[in-house]
Amino acid sequence: MNIAKWLEDHLMEPLGKIAQNKYLQAIRDAFVIFALPVIITGAFFLIIANPPSSLDWGIINAWENAVEPIQAQLLFPFNLTFGLMALTVAFGVGYSLAIREDMDAVMAGILSMLAFFMTAFPVKDITQVPFGDILNYLGGQGLFVAIILGILTTEAMRFLINKGVAFEMPAGVPPYVMRTFRALVPFMLILPLVWILAWIVWANFGVTIPQLVLDAFSPFVAASNSYWAALGMILLMLVLWSIGIHGMNVVSSVAYPFWMTQLASNADAIESGSEATGIVTEPFFHMFTHIGGSGATLGLVIFMVFSASAQIKQVGKTAIIPSFFNINEPVIFGLPIVLNPVLIIPFILGPVIIVTVNYILFATGILPPVIVQPPFTVPIFFGGFIATGGSWLAGLVQIMNAVIATVIYYPFFKRYEKQLVEEEQSNNEEQPANS
Repeated sequence: MNIAKWLEDHLMEPLGKIAQNKYLQAIRDAFVIFALPVIITGAFFLIIANPPSSLDWGIINAWENAVEPIQAQLLFPFNLTFGLMALTVAFGVGYSLAIREDMDAVMAGILSMLAFFMTAFPVKDITQVPFGDILNYLGGQGLFVAIILGILTTEAMRFLINKGVAFEMPAGVPPYVMRTFRALVPFMLILPLVWILAWIVWANFGVTIPQLVLDAFSPFVAASNSYWAALGMILLMLVLWSIGIHGMNVVSSVAYPFWMTQLASNADAIESGSEATGIVTEPFFHMFTHIGGSGATLGLVIFMVFSASAQIKQVGKTAIIPSFFNINEPVIFGLPIVLNPVLIIPFILGPVIIVTVNYILFATGILPPVIVQPPFTVPIFFGGFIATGGSWLAGLVQIMNAVIATVIYYPFFKRYEKQLVEEEQSNNEEQPANS
């Protein structure tokens, strides 16, 4: 049986459908489009309020002394950006899903956000509830409920509107008035239902819905932070890439809530002065593993630029600049690595070794925890430095990871280069004979 055909029929098509799932795409968009600017902004203030004192430099000590009297004020923007991450995600899921459902995205986002906001408070005299007590559940600890409600409220709104359970205005009414009245009945039905559910949970269990769900998901969150989870994720990403499927998109669609919960937990721990234990976060892969893009191909592209093969050299020239910004589709599909039995081996092996080394460095405390999620296009060294809140060592580890991958790629690259050079020489010899 043809292996490529079997993979296409039994693996590529099902996983491709997963990657195109509207709910998973809405979740991914909610984090990347809506939550990421909020997270980066909040993390900036967290870094300012918590200088890397382990460096013990004069300028760092002066920085620490300067911010200590106003640390609480500096953390105010952090708490009201990073601390409201789940609220942002609730809006983002509703908005993104509504776009795919051809609905009023803004109204769907607002409905999702209000429904989630309602669940985060204990159902009692709200004037007696300190806002700081529920802030954690509006941030990282409320992500799962934010995602669930974002999907459920949007689907409920779509169902009601499609069934005609909405006020429809006559022609000639201004569009903004029409939008308001079309959303009115779904709002008036869905929000009271969410309130009743929140009240039932509070009355029977004495906790809010985000607290209850977080307790239920806590074993999965803990498992997602293990070495075996990290290893499974990187293997799945690269095996999928090897057959032409965007592995990071497929894995992140499912894993993003877990990654962001770990990231938020680290940021909260740094703020409170306790130990941060989250290791398997989004930057663990994008910043520390995918150096030059998925498969850690930066060193491979440098080899390509100086290759004896004209084909490889041309692809390398095209790919070198994007690779410094962690974009390597020209390499994966142009070299190619996809379905290439020679290069698939280092493409998977290098990142597996890198993940193993990185996990040990984070778990033993040699590397400080990740507290910031930089854009994936931040170049090598700077990405690690930013992600860890200013650790030079993290930037150097990124360079070390690139070297590890480069060494692993070298013999396989030379084998593939030799194969193409021989083919090119054979083609050049045949052309004069045919002319």
